[in-house]
Amino acid sequence: MGQIALDLQSDLFVLPAPVVAPQIALAEALRQRRSVRAYSTEAVSAEMLSALLWAAFGINRPSTHHRTAPSARNWQEIDIFVVLAQGSYRFDAHNHRLDLVKAEDLRGATGTQDFVGEAPVNLVYVANFDRMTGATDEERHFLAGADAGCIAQNVYLYCAGTGMATVVRGLMDRRQLAGDLGLRPTQRIVLAQTVGWAAV
Repeated sequence: MGQIALDLQSDLFVLPAPVVAPQIALAEALRQRRSVRAYSTEAVSAEMLSALLWAAFGINRPSTHHRTAPSARNWQEIDIFVVLAQGSYRFDAHNHRLDLVKAEDLRGATGTQDFVGEAPVNLVYVANFDRMTGATDEERHFLAGADAGCIAQNVYLYCAGTGMATVVRGLMDRRQLAGDLGLRPTQRIVLAQTVGWAAV
């Protein structure tokens, strides 16, 4: 339960082409946007995961590599780590694929709430400070938080439009999770976000 059919024989998984069909109008998605903290273990399909990640921070203008969410100075410093039961992956938006980071279930390490270990998908937003050239350390933290917030809101609106459930989270052991994901000192965890289906 809660697994997504990914081929773990390879270190990468090319996602299906993202299809984001309009389910409801933007105004209705804004009305339905909410945070959910009780999840079923029902799986999320590879097709839905593909569309979710594209909506979050995918390439929407291929000729310029611009994205579905803004980023300060177009640094595009936020990487999305996708934590599933089968393993943890980094989302490569330019090739619309998942690159394996660790073939281990790290969902429980993505937060302090009980539900994070059961929900099918946890997204971890990691800022790569090496890309944020010309900024002070204070600016890096502030702007990375703002950029991650934009991505999280895209996820909220996608979930509201498709009937999925989500909640953005800030409580976690960042040091432990950074070690589990093999992050460098210049990569900082900003937020995490759980995605799945609301428990009935």
